[in-house]
Amino acid sequence: MQSLKMLYKVGIGPSSSHTMGPQYAAEYVNEKYPNADFIKVILYGSLALTGEGHGTHTALSSTLKARNEIVFNTEESDLPHPNTLDFIIYDKNNNQIDSVRAMSIGGGEIRIEGVPDVTAPEIYPHKNFEEIKDYCLMHHLRLSDYAAKFEGEEIFPFLKTIWERMKLTVREGLAQEGTLPGGLEVERKAKYLYAQRHMDETPETRENRLVCAYAYAASEQNAGGGMITTAPTCGASGVLPAVLYYMQEKKGFTDLEIAKALAAGGIVGNVVKKNASISGAEAGCQAEIGTACSMAAAALAELHFMDLDQIEYAAENAMEHYLGLTCDPVCGLVQIPCIERNAVAAMRAINALSLANFLTATRKVKFDTVVDTMYQTGKDLKHKYRETSEGGLAVNYEALD
Repeated sequence: MQSLKMLYKVGIGPSSSHTMGPQYAAEYVNEKYPNADFIKVILYGSLALTGEGHGTHTALSSTLKARNEIVFNTEESDLPHPNTLDFIIYDKNNNQIDSVRAMSIGGGEIRIEGVPDVTAPEIYPHKNFEEIKDYCLMHHLRLSDYAAKFEGEEIFPFLKTIWERMKLTVREGLAQEGTLPGGLEVERKAKYLYAQRHMDETPETRENRLVCAYAYAASEQNAGGGMITTAPTCGASGVLPAVLYYMQEKKGFTDLEIAKALAAGGIVGNVVKKNASISGAEAGCQAEIGTACSMAAAALAELHFMDLDQIEYAAENAMEHYLGLTCDPVCGLVQIPCIERNAVAAMRAINALSLANFLTATRKVKFDTVVDTMYQTGKDLKHKYRETSEGGLAVNYEALD
């Protein structure tokens, strides 16, 4: 597994696969071909079908240093990855110099065909949660200790920086009003939800209102093209900040304790990334919001000093109930149903923590099993339900009068 620094990335929304990944690929092309005069970029698969709504063309055009043209090829289907793009490089005489095929594989990561060293090296020796848990039990380590063992203690200052960015994103989102860009006229709701927090009569409803307000805040910042942190993706970036922001506010956890929770959640996210997918274009929304919910549940369990079995159960329970969830963004925008899904997943992560507190001894399913199942299910989903906006809510949506 790769460093947690490859999982938690700070960047501009709305999509890690559709904006951050292509932008990194364009930067690679800039560096490799500094004298290019013109570059033609061909987008395929999900990038072609929802790239306009996600702003893929804008991210590419603003990053490439040479004159460029972006082409949306929605016909070709024989692709190495649903998020594939080709760069055709020309000199000043309009002669083709070379071509580069890139794949945006989720979470802002890319692969370049024929160039293995573009992908970050793996620093963790274990490939799944069972191996990690066995190692931790043998060496009396918590998941956060495990991260420090292979990343070094400097991982915690990095995660504290990530936490500062997450908190700032929530605060920025809570202060915003108006509608999100893109044409759907979706109103920002985080500030309204937060303003209603004192109207709730029970602790449970107040918790619900606050957690949802924080999830909306981060997700709306992402949808509006604000600065966010992938966790594990842009589209699912509201879940983890929401639950940790709420818990720090409620119980006074220190930033270091939150950083250790982020480490535990990150290990869970890395297991999914290594053995399945965190890309909605490859495995549906279950891969994005399901993984985010698992990460949040594991982070909460670490924060409350639960044991490894409880952490595993919380993460498994969170993922299990997202199996089969399609990725069907209306108009290719990360707004409907994406923002609401972040809020619901944040609450579900807290529910998974509660169940893990008293039902772990009865569990029957391993986390690795549910991860494998998620990936198999994602592969079985029809193409139109994997971030293409060709099925589901994306085609059945009708605006209310």
